[in-house]
Amino acid sequence: MSSYKTRGSISLTGTIVLAVAGLLVALPAGAQYPGQVAKNSKENPELRSIAVLEWTGEAGSPKASRLVPVAVLDAGKLQDGSIYLARPEPLALGTEVEYELQQDGKAFGLFEIKNTGQEQGAWVGYGSWKPMPAAKPKPSQQELARTRIEDDDAQSDTPVLHRKHHADEAPAGGTAGGGSSSPTEPASDPERPTLHKKDSSGSTGDTSTSSTTSDTTADSGGPVLHKKDTSGSASDSSNTTSNSSQTSDTTADSDRPVMKKAKKKPEDIGHVDSLADVTDPDRPRLKRGKSPGYNLNVVPSLLGLPPDMQQAVAVSDARTHPEHPWTYSWSNPDDEAKMKSALEDMARDALSLNAPPPPPPPAPKKTAAKKAAKPAPPPPPPAPAPLADETFRVFELAYGSGATLVLTAHTDGPLAHQKFVTLVAQPDLYGNVLVLLKSVTDGAHLDETPRMRLVDAVDAMADNRGELLFELRGETQRQFAIYRILRGQAQKLFVTGGGDIGIEASP
Repeated sequence: MSSYKTRGSISLTGTIVLAVAGLLVALPAGAQYPGQVAKNSKENPELRSIAVLEWTGEAGSPKASRLVPVAVLDAGKLQDGSIYLARPEPLALGTEVEYELQQDGKAFGLFEIKNTGQEQGAWVGYGSWKPMPAAKPKPSQQELARTRIEDDDAQSDTPVLHRKHHADEAPAGGTAGGGSSSPTEPASDPERPTLHKKDSSGSTGDTSTSSTTSDTTADSGGPVLHKKDTSGSASDSSNTTSNSSQTSDTTADSDRPVMKKAKKKPEDIGHVDSLADVTDPDRPRLKRGKSPGYNLNVVPSLLGLPPDMQQAVAVSDARTHPEHPWTYSWSNPDDEAKMKSALEDMARDALSLNAPPPPPPPAPKKTAAKKAAKPAPPPPPPAPAPLADETFRVFELAYGSGATLVLTAHTDGPLAHQKFVTLVAQPDLYGNVLVLLKSVTDGAHLDETPRMRLVDAVDAMADNRGELLFELRGETQRQFAIYRILRGQAQKLFVTGGGDIGIEASP
């Protein structure tokens, strides 16, 4: 009885262990909720460079242009593109490095680096603007049919290798000449080379005749080897040699290569008297005058920050990624006008452009005559103050992420008295505007709080999600910053130069 209970307890314990093991195996599968995507390190690009192209004039044929490196994505981390692997120019500005120019995530041109330089202590690249390669048109049905016919004809003309039959070869069933082991005298093949031995049995005087006969009867299309005749007198030998050489020259193949003794090359002597015996061709030499080997391919022409300068995002990546447009499409156009108006009111408040409301008029005294008169209508509200250089853009930084609003503007007047504002916002669940990032500064404190100017949205991390690229422009210096908008917050991912030149913007 005790033995039965022991077996029953062991069986029950094994069942429990198996059930627990099954639950542990099922836990990882249940933890992967729908929508979770695991990153694969092999799919991440090894290197990805983000830069800003600045130019004046028309796009595609600018008057002047330059490329400013911003960041280099290496092993999932953003590095400063202006100093990353500088030898002496940074890796992002290597010669013949090609960048793809993007606007709202769509490519509209290519820029190839030709040479580099420094402006105000920062590296910039100069090069040429090239159009995007045109896509190959799809062939029509007639062209496909014509190509198929040409392929069939080409296959019918395919060459076939066959072994050529010679007259001196024996047939497959036996030897040539009716069973004789030695083949018969072969017939002369005009394309087969033949070796002839010079006949030396005759007299010395017949040497020239035999040589001439041998040369003339030899196949002109193949090489002929002759044995030099050393018998006879010196005079006969010289005459025979001259006649033989003349005959040989007249019958020789004009296309036959002739071996000649190579001329001795002049010794490469250096230009330094103390090292006259040095013949190293790669040794540097000191010469007087300007060397033509260090001319710039593209002369720097864009200097400073002209008022008509335009900017665009430039991306260089060894891998090809599909285009991801960042433009947001509104389901109701009235919502865009409503959001823009709300942001403009916030910008005017930040710039102190909204006039304070007028004080209420004093209460009139009550009289019998005034009681009968109708109250005067209230005065119309004043027109809103204009915003100078206003820019309003809406992005969809990820599929299904909603709208991200960016508004930049400033006031009129001299630079020292201007005020600048930048707002980054998103609509909330109730249709109101929720500000995520707000930057306000004036012309007198740009080095303390730089002006934030939007360049564009860019996929800086190569994860199919867009980030906002801003230029932080101060009075004497500038930087570039990359912000990620996620879960109702604006997170700074990267800033060039190692730190901000001023106070960080606050939401």
